Amino acid sequence: MGGFFGAASKHACRNELFYGVDYNSHLGTRRAGMATYDAESHRFCRSIHSIENTYFRTKFEDELEKFAGNYGIGVISDNDPQPIVINSHLGKFAIVTVAKINNIEQLEKELLEEGAHFGELSSGRTNPTELVALLINKYGTFAEGIAHMFERIEGSCSLLILTENSIIAARDQLGRTPIILGKKINGTGFAAASESTSFPNLGYEHYRDLGPGEVVEITADDVKVITPAGDDMQICSFLWVYYGFPTSTYEGTNVEDMRFKSGFEMGQTDESEVDCAAGIPDSGVGMALGYAAGKGIPYRRCISKYTPTWPRSFTPSDQSRRNLVAKMKLVPNGAMLYDQRALLCDDSIVRGTQLTDNVKDLYDLGAKEVHIRIACPPLIYSCPFIGFTSSKSDMELLTRRIIGDLEGDPNKNLDKYATTGSPEYNTLVEKIRERFGLTSLKFNPIEILVKSIGLPKNRLCTHCFDGSSRFHPCKSCGCHKEKK
Repeated sequence: MGGFFGAASKHACRNELFYGVDYNSHLGTRRAGMATYDAESHRFCRSIHSIENTYFRTKFEDELEKFAGNYGIGVISDNDPQPIVINSHLGKFAIVTVAKINNIEQLEKELLEEGAHFGELSSGRTNPTELVALLINKYGTFAEGIAHMFERIEGSCSLLILTENSIIAARDQLGRTPIILGKKINGTGFAAASESTSFPNLGYEHYRDLGPGEVVEITADDVKVITPAGDDMQICSFLWVYYGFPTSTYEGTNVEDMRFKSGFEMGQTDESEVDCAAGIPDSGVGMALGYAAGKGIPYRRCISKYTPTWPRSFTPSDQSRRNLVAKMKLVPNGAMLYDQRALLCDDSIVRGTQLTDNVKDLYDLGAKEVHIRIACPPLIYSCPFIGFTSSKSDMELLTRRIIGDLEGDPNKNLDKYATTGSPEYNTLVEKIRERFGLTSLKFNPIEILVKSIGLPKNRLCTHCFDGSSRFHPCKSCGCHKEKK
């Protein structure tokens, strides 16, 4: 997915920029970059590094001193090298994005035919962040250019732009990804971030969330609205389930609180007889704590994550290495498992890679029974709006492969398989249970997911669970309007 951080300060911003960007490291694994503008020397300083085999801090700590200036932006990216620095009729600026652009080839062709050129390539392909910058540059102001970009791209895009005088923040037109504003407690500046987790230790307090499609100009003294927020929002519900950091809050709902509530609700209604609850680190822990409280059973750390060296499981580009990392980073504890009817909570089942090895290890270490509870409904559709996994197609989803086996067509009767309690849904869940040799398997229904988040369903995107997003991922078929 990716995440960014920008700081506008009355003092040198390098330190808070460095740590603010680092607090987004759980959102991306390929590239990281920072840029500042120094008003005294009238120049931008930019640096980009690969973080595929190391951590953000190790790449940037030794060069911090060169990032002079009071204004800066940075990004952790799962895709393209960023920031891009541009010199245009709008002035010089640096830009970072959190985006998924599905029609990038079409837009690239149109821009080339209009006489534009691309100077940044990522793995031999057009850099999406540069394409966004070129779309913005077609108009006379940043506000007009961003509005044009929103209308042209198919997918989603939130961004930060560092100019010579300010930072411009623009949230995706339907708010699929968040931008949270922080204000320095001592009154010396503002920040914009993907994760509010970056604020407390850097001396910021929550100021407000940007609304869908809202564009603001941020200085050390003020936040000025350039384009007001729109009425429609489709913020990704998977933010709270999967990739949000526990201490972050989006739209007024804290990630860990949401996970606890979803587990508590399931624990109160689940009739399974188990001895303890455990979370599969990291994102399954909050749900498991809630489940244990709701069920009235002990919480045990049956699995611990070895954090010193193992990065996230989708870091390697090769699937076999991702499988290995998924296994090696999680260490089961036989002392907590032996002779136990253990219930484990996890965020989701995507490919099923990690679960296969985990379940075998649990039995091998003496667990009498292994029950799995999942925080969200089964993933039936891949996401056309946000790159929240490395899946390239629906067929990488375990559910779609099983549906293909059952129906002879992985696209058949998807609405029925997505309906909790239907015969098709029950068959799908049972097939997954059998595949992993589980004593029992249950998914939280979409109603509990929505209730735990606390927003109206029509303000959430639950497309990956039920295909119900009110908006298509493209504009060519009128997708900026509600689906009929």
